[in-house]
Amino acid sequence: MFYENDFIDGMNRIFVTLKGYRVVILAFSLMDTHAHFILYGEFDECNRFMHDYVRRTSWYISIKHKESHKLENVPVSHQVIGDVDYLKTVICYTLRNAPIAGIRSNALDYPWSSGPLYFKQSGLWCSPLWIEETDDMIRSSQLGLNHRREKLRTRKYDSADVKMICELVFPGEYVAYELVESLFKTCKSFHYFLSKTREEDVEARGGSISRLSIPMQEMRQHKNEICMELFGTTSIARLNTQQRILLARTMRARYNSSLKQIIRLSGLVYDEAKDVI
Repeated sequence: MFYENDFIDGMNRIFVTLKGYRVVILAFSLMDTHAHFILYGEFDECNRFMHDYVRRTSWYISIKHKESHKLENVPVSHQVIGDVDYLKTVICYTLRNAPIAGIRSNALDYPWSSGPLYFKQSGLWCSPLWIEETDDMIRSSQLGLNHRREKLRTRKYDSADVKMICELVFPGEYVAYELVESLFKTCKSFHYFLSKTREEDVEARGGSISRLSIPMQEMRQHKNEICMELFGTTSIARLNTQQRILLARTMRARYNSSLKQIIRLSGLVYDEAKDVI
């Protein structure tokens, strides 16, 4: 379970990691259990960036939460995007990840993503609730060198001209949101793709973006937590068919895991349940 400070560090980590790579970030979304990035660049460069980000995140977890090698075996999957319409689709799929997962947030207001950046009036950004005043927008030049290094958790980056909001690097510093706006051309077109994009649109292309699964052991823990939350027990043997379907639907909404894995964990038969989950 990540908390507010964990997400702040995760956002700033994108900015710090990106400095070493010739990669353009078009969109991203950070979740408790996974992350999505839409990147432009040579494959090898994008792949190295993602592995570096995972490595840095694993190091952070080991220091902050005392869990060593937490992400050691986490797969980094990719999908090549071959045309403009599909690029628009996967950008919107990424932005919709939070509300699809059951988080009560508008896709364009979820603070731990690039969603709040696009097609906003100049100088405005939908920011987290803990940012109360626009005066909190500062430049890192106003922070001392040691303070700046502490906030960004690096000793290598010393630029004094980075926009920051409280402890958060302004996401517009590392997301090419203006390029995305030019891709969609109009706000109306952007909202059209955002409203029509479905998970099936990604799956139909054989996209690994929709087929990543959380390791079974971790999903068993999530299953037990949801089971206890909904039914007051961790045993699916005590659940009837309708309760098992509700359990499966809840896991499907909250976690980016395969349908087969979720149905198996819910104690259902795949061929019978696949069309109702």
